[in-house]
Amino acid sequence: MNNTVEKLVATSKATFDAAQALATTAQSSFEKLVELNMETSKTVLGESFAHAKAVLSVKDAQELTALQADFAKPLAEKSTAYAQNFQKIIANVSAEFTKAAQAHMADVQKGFATLMESATSNAPQSTESAVAFFTKAMSAGQDAFNTAQASAQQAIETAQSNITAASKQTTEAIKKATKTA
Repeated sequence: MNNTVEKLVATSKATFDAAQALATTAQSSFEKLVELNMETSKTVLGESFAHAKAVLSVKDAQELTALQADFAKPLAEKSTAYAQNFQKIIANVSAEFTKAAQAHMADVQKGFATLMESATSNAPQSTESAVAFFTKAMSAGQDAFNTAQASAQQAIETAQSNITAASKQTTEAIKKATKTA
């Protein structure tokens, strides 16, 4: 029985360590997103004031139209760069979380299998049906987790693909609009 408790404690410690690593990763990614947003807001603020000053010094409508077109072109490129940087940060943290979850789940499943083997080998003879039921329930839970994990990964990939496509379409639309202006 002592061996089972030691395995349970080891599994709990591994789970805690994994949670701590994921929390650290999440915080680091959050810091990167804050940094990206701060840099972007500083740039946008500076450029907005510069553009406003330029608009105030415009002498005719043609000059205003040209100024607006010149302002829109780099804005499209910067918006695309922002979206790509944002997507890269999210993709990296997503990949780290998925990798950690898969590795941790494999360890937990291994530990649980060992724990179940130990528990079933030491279980009284009259409890076979309860042990079988519990084993099936845990197996079903693991299958559900694996299915949910696969679905989450597919959703992440779909979202990343949609962000990339939307970013590309937005950039193309702004470039097209600035060419006609």
